[in-house]
Amino acid sequence: MSNQPVTSVEAPQPQRHIMRRDEVEQKTGFKRAHIYNLMKEGKFPRAKRIGLRAVGWDSLEIEHWIAERLSRQE
Repeated sequence: MSNQPVTSVEAPQPQRHIMRRDEVEQKTGFKRAHIYNLMKEGKFPRAKRIGLRAVGWDSLEIEHWIAERLSRQE
């Protein structure tokens, strides 16, 4: 029997950052109008105001949303 510690293999946590709309579009494959329609229906993470005329999304919320959609496909 080995005395080496048992380590679990986990996926690395994505670095949390503010995603701008173009990155959200690229990550989801959705265009602006569809993203905003989903937000209005409560089916997509809400954008956060990050400046007077700028919004962004929490990258972890977007990653979680995508993971939920992919797990429903299985």
